[in-house]
Amino acid sequence: MALIELEDYYPNYRETLGNDDIKTLDLYTVGGEKAGSVSDVLVDREGRFRYLVIDTGAFGFGKKILLPIGLSRIDYNLHRVFVDGLSKEQVQNLPEYKKSLTVDYDYEERLRGVYRPLATDRGESIPGSETYNRDTYNYDREPYLYNINEGENQTFRLYEERLIGSKERHKVGEVAVGKRIETETARISVPIEKERIVIERNNPTDATPVNPSDADFQSGEVARMEVYQETANIQKQAFVREEVSLRKEIDRDTVETEDTVRREELDIHTEGDPVVDRGERT
Repeated sequence: MALIELEDYYPNYRETLGNDDIKTLDLYTVGGEKAGSVSDVLVDREGRFRYLVIDTGAFGFGKKILLPIGLSRIDYNLHRVFVDGLSKEQVQNLPEYKKSLTVDYDYEERLRGVYRPLATDRGESIPGSETYNRDTYNYDREPYLYNINEGENQTFRLYEERLIGSKERHKVGEVAVGKRIETETARISVPIEKERIVIERNNPTDATPVNPSDADFQSGEVARMEVYQETANIQKQAFVREEVSLRKEIDRDTVETEDTVRREELDIHTEGDPVVDRGERT
């Protein structure tokens, strides 16, 4: 009969309880003495409450013990859990509970050995150990220990599971934009001008004789003219060719999922023909 801590079975139980978190309740004896506080709850595989985990610091023992749910009376209005007849001596004799501990049949039998006298004091019929063993025992054999106390003014909560949707932000990748240099051959046309000398020689058709005294025959340079030409001066200059900007846009989608959820329903068992007002859910 594997037992599970409440939050492991109902991870989101606080969302359905609000301020009625059973883990925040204090434990009191009927005489009004504070015996500790509820630090956790152990449930079975079907989600039924079986034990309250009690921190007995108020009793001065500084250990945690397990209290069968049937011996408790939970009152959320008073923010308390009441237990009948639990004494310091009984608490001292109870085995200590630790989160790392496996609650097996032998451990529970030690617990039941301490708690059964409380049931005997209430006139309950205790099953003999010869009628069961580790293979045949179940919690229905001792309803006074493991059924929700139906005493006067008993209040408790029925749980149900709901699907709670949440979102988590995960990095799925990244985009890096860089630059690389590519080379290509560019061509440009630059018009240039070149000067050239044109020598024109003419034979006069009306040649007349020149006076010998005016004729000045010379050798060597007789005329000079400078000749120029343009050359192309090519330089490279950088220009902005394109601007690139980065931004993020959010695409929205709806993800639908389904799962199996559980809830507790109330079972009312009666004997004889009592008048029972079953009430309405509010």
